[in-house]
Amino acid sequence: MKKQLTSILQYLIFFGGGITLAWWQFHSMTPVQLAQFNFALASANYWVIFPVIIMALAGHLSRSLRWQLLIEPLGYKTSIYNVFGVTMVGYLVNTFVPRLGEIIKCTLLGKYEKIPAEKLIGTILIERVFDVICYAGFIVFTVLIQYKLITSFIKNDMAAMSGPDTPMPLWVKVIIFIVIAFILFAIWKFKAHPQSKFTTVIKNFGKGLVEGFAAIKNLKKKRAFLFHTVFIWSTYILQIYVAFFAIKEVAHLDLAAACAVLTLATLSLIIMPGGIGTFPKAIFYVLLLYKIPGAIGEAFGWLMWGATTFIILLFGSICLLLLLYKHRKEKLPDETLITESTIDTII
Repeated sequence: MKKQLTSILQYLIFFGGGITLAWWQFHSMTPVQLAQFNFALASANYWVIFPVIIMALAGHLSRSLRWQLLIEPLGYKTSIYNVFGVTMVGYLVNTFVPRLGEIIKCTLLGKYEKIPAEKLIGTILIERVFDVICYAGFIVFTVLIQYKLITSFIKNDMAAMSGPDTPMPLWVKVIIFIVIAFILFAIWKFKAHPQSKFTTVIKNFGKGLVEGFAAIKNLKKKRAFLFHTVFIWSTYILQIYVAFFAIKEVAHLDLAAACAVLTLATLSLIIMPGGIGTFPKAIFYVLLLYKIPGAIGEAFGWLMWGATTFIILLFGSICLLLLLYKHRKEKLPDETLITESTIDTII
């Protein structure tokens, strides 16, 4: 009960923070900026959203096929209908309650395909570890292709945040302080409380990295796995690039800009449930690099967040209804239930 209350409290704090951030974004706009924001959304070309929807669904389908590749070595041949359906339902649930979507995915697929939940949890963890690795690599790639723009921004715009007599910008000092504080805290936690949840999570993550590489290395269809991974990230980038054409003030931005937007937008989704408040603001800050007016950046950010959320809510709900209808007479076997220890592993 204590863990459940803590999880609920954490969710309410983060969700409340997102709502507050969204309110602050609109409240801080001047009348002129608000007029620009409203005009940008009112004059946007919403037909562009249709190819964005198609690319999003293609990416979700590819992710489902990649999950099948991880399940296949377990000795189970799954239906893409079920795998894609529970994948979309997982996205739907995660929009409201972070990480609960993974639990629902394993429960439903375990029920429909008669697979023990513990085995499916392993594939989810491998996917998560591999996605973290891919995201880190994507950040490095984005910085490299936008190196001149980023360094110019740091020198010219971020320098104002530093003190007049010190060459080191304030934001650099803050980052260094946070990193050092985290390292010292981690060292102390490992020595003083080796069995704590914090150290367990860190150890499990390190173990997961090793197991994730080993599992992918031993896959029979490694090329197919890597193809789907590249395809998934390509659809993410193309969704943003195509969406640029919806608002004329950002229509000139290229694929490199789409990569930069995706980098920070992905981080915002990790921080906040459904990205409410953080997703549009993240895009807003990235577009400042490209000299896009603040109100226009806000408008594009909310347009992207609205389109992304709409896709998940609509197709996630449709898949949930179709799955419930198709499997309405099936009962949930005991081996497909998610235990408390399994939930702790996911979280």
